[in-house]
Amino acid sequence: MERTLLTDDHEMFRESVRAFVAKEITPHTEEWDSAGIVPRELFTKAGDNGFLAMAAPEQYGGGGVDDFRYNQVLAEEMAYAGTGGAGLGITLHNDICLPYFLSLTTDDQKARWLPGIASGELITAIAMTEPGIGSDLAGMSTSAIRDGDHYVVNGSKTFITNGINADLVITAVKTDPSQRHKGMSLIVLERGMDGFERGRNLAKVGLKSQDTAELFFNDVHVPVDNLLGTEGMGFVHLVENLAQERLSIAVGAIAMARQALRWTLEYTDERQAFGRPVSSFQNSRFELADMATEIQIGEVFVDRCVEALVAGTLSVEEAAMAKYWTTELQKRVVDRCVQLHGGYGYMLEYPIARAYLDTRIQTIYGGTTEIMKEIIGRSLTP
Repeated sequence: MERTLLTDDHEMFRESVRAFVAKEITPHTEEWDSAGIVPRELFTKAGDNGFLAMAAPEQYGGGGVDDFRYNQVLAEEMAYAGTGGAGLGITLHNDICLPYFLSLTTDDQKARWLPGIASGELITAIAMTEPGIGSDLAGMSTSAIRDGDHYVVNGSKTFITNGINADLVITAVKTDPSQRHKGMSLIVLERGMDGFERGRNLAKVGLKSQDTAELFFNDVHVPVDNLLGTEGMGFVHLVENLAQERLSIAVGAIAMARQALRWTLEYTDERQAFGRPVSSFQNSRFELADMATEIQIGEVFVDRCVEALVAGTLSVEEAAMAKYWTTELQKRVVDRCVQLHGGYGYMLEYPIARAYLDTRIQTIYGGTTEIMKEIIGRSLTP
């Protein structure tokens, strides 16, 4: 089925991204996996090539094109190349963090931060999760108490993507600890602030080149000018941006499932068993047919969701559906592809094995499958 979502301009952008990934990322993935982090220069190189902050206005160094389809192309090419965690920091920077800096900042804040975000000199992260609270954001304990023209921030966050590399961390805090949702605000903590410390770079099952850190705040004095949006409206601001975050994950999930199928089609065509290609056995054909069909269905739905996002009509429930279904699909597809590879599917020299490790987190971060189902289910009942 022909995809009608993308224009010639998007496909030209794809060619540029593909060349960049082949030159600047793919040759280094094993090295970066071992290091547990990508070099900061990856972000500045991406910025030099126009792959960061595409939606930011040109006056701040951005692409001046508010069209999520460019983000979609970037995420797809990262997945098709099997970059794993190496590309995740860039998609988080563009898809998840940038919208906050575009929609919630004052003119002064835009002038301070957007040029560096677009160039890659200022790497971004968002810190919501705390030890022990999981998805219960209203139960967070990190506080930001107003003291004159500063907030004094105390607390900690964990599982923070880009946590080591980040220069600007959008941090969910309680400016009124006596309240739950209504007491939340968003504050930008910056590299070098006294009392802002980074813990260990967490060792993970997959996405090994993506730095994921613990963050600690001990009497960090943050200027009131670093407040994002309106005090006490932090939860609302998060909800407004979560639909794009979840759709971004869905885009990557479908792309990774499709690439896993491509690897498996190539392998089963070449691999011989009992004197014939593995792909020639009925069981293999049925497995491949199931996966190809489900991926096609998922891609059509995700493309439709992207159209809705670009048009400004994507609902929270639709984004939850996309995130839940595609990430569960990715898990099923990659697992079946490993099985069709046989013993070689368990060897890390094969990309399908690395994809197997990277895939497991998909149904957890950005909101677990269970939370997605709860969001969908609540919308179906009075």
